[in-house]
Amino acid sequence: MPSFDISRSRFRLADEHLIVLSELASGNAAPDEFVAAREELLDCGLIDEEGKLSSSLLPLMKTVLTPGVIISLEAAGRQGKLHHGVFVGDEHVVAHESWPGTAEAEYSCVEPRMLVWKLADMVNLQQSSTVRDTAASVVGTTIGTVEAGLAVLEGERVVRSADEEREAIHRALATDGSLGEPALTLVTDLIAELRSTWRLTSAWRARSEGRDGTETRGLAVWDCGPLGYWLRELPTEPVPEARVTPTAPFRLVRVDAKTIWTRITELLPDAGELRRAAGRPGAA
Repeated sequence: MPSFDISRSRFRLADEHLIVLSELASGNAAPDEFVAAREELLDCGLIDEEGKLSSSLLPLMKTVLTPGVIISLEAAGRQGKLHHGVFVGDEHVVAHESWPGTAEAEYSCVEPRMLVWKLADMVNLQQSSTVRDTAASVVGTTIGTVEAGLAVLEGERVVRSADEEREAIHRALATDGSLGEPALTLVTDLIAELRSTWRLTSAWRARSEGRDGTETRGLAVWDCGPLGYWLRELPTEPVPEARVTPTAPFRLVRVDAKTIWTRITELLPDAGELRRAAGRPGAA
């Protein structure tokens, strides 16, 4: 069920609720297959009988329908995949965050100057003094080998100890013989300690040589808990689907939280890039 917290401009909405609100905000009728979602929005007071949106929704819907920048976050862990993101408009910034096992995501208005802080919070960026040293700070293999190790975490839930799980990961990684020591042990440890992997991608309109297009930037990280953060250098983000093959190279580089903060900041276009995208005066 949709719900809202007007004191903090927060709204819990499922995809079907957002579809209905988008259609109504555009002056259209809600699609017939979303009658139940429309009724739920009506029951909680976010729309009225005529389909008019509550005034509290207007900043959110204006931003969602006409964003200047879209930032998407795909996070994967032991509870599956979650999709979060941010819409950056001319006047407002709207973040949406999913929750494991629920259909609704939380949509909230964010102070624009706090955008990087919000993104850092979404990926649970932590500055820790208890991170352990590792035998190496760079490790390389193939996508297929890494996926074999990750499949141990994603398979059927089997009751086993941490040591048994680590042994299963080690066997999976060693199957094709592409990883030798000490890299084999390091990748085993990284997967065993893996809290989440996440990908941040930003996109906005751009013009190049007089043509409209899209500018994209990306960043992918492994959060390995006590073993720290590892930036995925290969394959580089954003990753074209054609490059995701079992034999494609895969490389992780250990980085600190400060480096990730800087890389998150670099995902965002500067004011000049946004002016050029919108064709506004003052663009170089």
